Amino acid sequence: MAFRRGLIGFRRSGRSHLVLTTRQLATLVKAGMPLLRALRTVADQLDPGPLRDVFGLVSSDVESGVKLSEALAGHPAWFPPYYINMVRAGEVGGLLDEILRRLAELLEKQARLRERVKSALMYPAFVLVAAVSILIVLMAFVVPTFLEMFTELGSALPLPTRMLVTLCTVVRTWWWVVLLGLIGVVMLLRGLSRTPAGRRAIDRAALSAPLVGSLVERLLIARFARTFGTLIASGVPILSALETVRATVTNAVIDEALQEVEQSLKVGESLARPMELSGVFPPLVTRMVALGEETGQLDQMLMQVADSYEDEVDVQLSGLTQLLEPLLIVLVGGIVGFIVIAMFLPLISLTKLL
Repeated sequence: MAFRRGLIGFRRSGRSHLVLTTRQLATLVKAGMPLLRALRTVADQLDPGPLRDVFGLVSSDVESGVKLSEALAGHPAWFPPYYINMVRAGEVGGLLDEILRRLAELLEKQARLRERVKSALMYPAFVLVAAVSILIVLMAFVVPTFLEMFTELGSALPLPTRMLVTLCTVVRTWWWVVLLGLIGVVMLLRGLSRTPAGRRAIDRAALSAPLVGSLVERLLIARFARTFGTLIASGVPILSALETVRATVTNAVIDEALQEVEQSLKVGESLARPMELSGVFPPLVTRMVALGEETGQLDQMLMQVADSYEDEVDVQLSGLTQLLEPLLIVLVGGIVGFIVIAMFLPLISLTKLL
């Protein structure tokens, strides 16, 4: 059984169905159906696959007397820490149906945000890949045919043509060196990301990168505020909620800032002050958190922050997409124009000689 759990834990396909499954489970529990029967009903409605197997194991654990939160904790690849902690809070407070509903809403908003980012970047990525592929074909097969003809004529080639000859030689002869170099860079970055200092440097660079740095910051803060606010609204103690949120943060710079905030909370300080001193969170976030602490509506303030930053992400994604499209066109057009000029200059020289 333990071996089977390990296998299922690594099977990630079908995660998109978790949102709908959570929503169905919340509806069944709210309707008064016993938890075990609700779990089995949800599992029976799923198509054969990893998620159905996982809910089957969870149902078996619950039937044997294990709490739902503990049963879910046995499958960390499917249920993140905030999911488990919210379910645990629902079990303690007797509000499991409400907690599951909030979980479903949280998962839906996270999935919707990821899809918006993917959709916005899909077209520029496709154009870039297609352009690079076409240029590689031109440089490797089409252009060399013309350049060999110019070389056989014996006349001195113009500088742009000589540059194009050198570039074609590199592409055709030393392509494997370029490929190994790219692989080496990727492996180096992966190795650096596994060290604390390297990961911190990479994550800091991501936050300060031109064009996309502010977008990355808004995405991370929106996710932090949404998850943190949902946990607090679900009855999870603020310190436990912060610890859970830290486990979901993928940026080392923000994680270190939250760690300092956590330490300040443990000695009785407020939440907003250490967030402000960290210099990581924008003034809007720290002011909204301070207002939430003063009015006792921290969860609502965090939700407003999440809504605001998700709207800003939409606007920035739209602007970034509109900016990338002409930039790619200019870049590809410039490269193609250089190739055309480099190929036609020798023809012009030959025409003058004739």
